[in-house]
Amino acid sequence: MTAEPADEALAPPSLVEMAVIRLRSEILSGALAPGERIVEGQLTQRFGTSRAPLREALRLLGEQGLVEHLPRRGVRVTRLSPRDIDELFTLRDALEQFAVRCALSGPARLPVDGVRAAVEEMERAAADGDALRKAAAHREFHLALVALAGHHHLMRAYEPVLLRLQLYMATNMRREAEDRSALDGPQRHRRLLDAIESGDVERVLLELHHHGGRTYLAPELRG
Repeated sequence: MTAEPADEALAPPSLVEMAVIRLRSEILSGALAPGERIVEGQLTQRFGTSRAPLREALRLLGEQGLVEHLPRRGVRVTRLSPRDIDELFTLRDALEQFAVRCALSGPARLPVDGVRAAVEEMERAAADGDALRKAAAHREFHLALVALAGHHHLMRAYEPVLLRLQLYMATNMRREAEDRSALDGPQRHRRLLDAIESGDVERVLLELHHHGGRTYLAPELRG
């Protein structure tokens, strides 16, 4: 019997991937704050890498909306204005409400496996104290929620909004865990899942209204 080829998924991460993971973690955890300048020389020393993989990592993080490249001023962690944050959160809310109305307008039972899996992962990550995993599961929850509508153009409109808000969503979740229990955020999303499974549109919309997506941001960023 011939040996099977090695699984490429088991290959070690590249220097670019490692830099992306580490920088993403530092940004979403708050170690690097919105607006903070990213100094390549300092990071190459800290990460033990050259500038080439670091610059590629920064390019990829720019595509994810976590850093921004400023002409002649280098790179900094993305910082949105209070108005931008208010407009993006209100747009997110409106798109999610529309998705709920679309999803629950028919008699068919919704395939909520993706939403449920995201809630369960949030709960596990909170229990483990893994804020980065919890933030990732949080994003997956909201994507899975809107995907219930089965509306491709809605998803194309929604994903860029969520991408630009991910840092502030992670910040809100992290500060909620600092101010209250780490499980409070997942429990809010569990209530929303329960409402979705009930099939009651008004109950879901009420849960969304009280969802508190930016309650723990600085007052000027809450809108």
